[in-house]
Amino acid sequence: MLLLLDIDGTLVAGAAHAHRDALHAALQAVHGVDAQTVRGPLSPAGRTDGEIARVILLDAGISAQRIDERAEQVREECCRSYAELCPEDLSDTVLGGIPELLEWLSERDDVVLALLTGNYEPVARLKLARARIGDYFAAGQGAFGSDSEDRTVLPEIARRRAGSPGRPYTRERTIVVGDTPRDIACARADGVGCIAVATGPYPVEELVTADGTVRDATELREMLVLRLAGERS
Repeated sequence: MLLLLDIDGTLVAGAAHAHRDALHAALQAVHGVDAQTVRGPLSPAGRTDGEIARVILLDAGISAQRIDERAEQVREECCRSYAELCPEDLSDTVLGGIPELLEWLSERDDVVLALLTGNYEPVARLKLARARIGDYFAAGQGAFGSDSEDRTVLPEIARRRAGSPGRPYTRERTIVVGDTPRDIACARADGVGCIAVATGPYPVEELVTADGTVRDATELREMLVLRLAGERS
């Protein structure tokens, strides 16, 4: 089974402050836009970095063409700024039970672990490295906000990377694990399974359209035990 795990709200919580500041610094450096003065609070939950940047820039009056032309510059500047701003130790942001869950999954021969996140990849990798859980996710796997601004295309990208040349990992054996309705939507767009965890900003009641909904890492493990047993039978 290919498990595609979101980061913020699913694996860690409270690790987004430096990430937000780095993206805002990038918008200031590349476009001269002060994100703090453009609009009210924008919930980043389930959005890609590129989508967040676009919403802020459009509200600031920047044209879509200019946004597209400078998207790579924004990404590069954000990743550079994050490398400077990211705390040395983010281990205290790892959600309860996640290290044990990842260790259990990594020891199984019937599971492939990868990331599916709206973070730009260098941001995602550094964030998890500083959280001391980055080693569970192999380089060259997963899908990130740097692959596409559109989150709905990320599962297919991740399946392609996890498969063999010309043969993406099958939809039937792929599950997205995330904490927002956007995680559920991107799984549905690719026709893969989805388990929602209510460890982010959304309660269980707002995640019931997933194939399964759990409250924490303990319940997630219990559900995965059943799913993996079904795969073997």
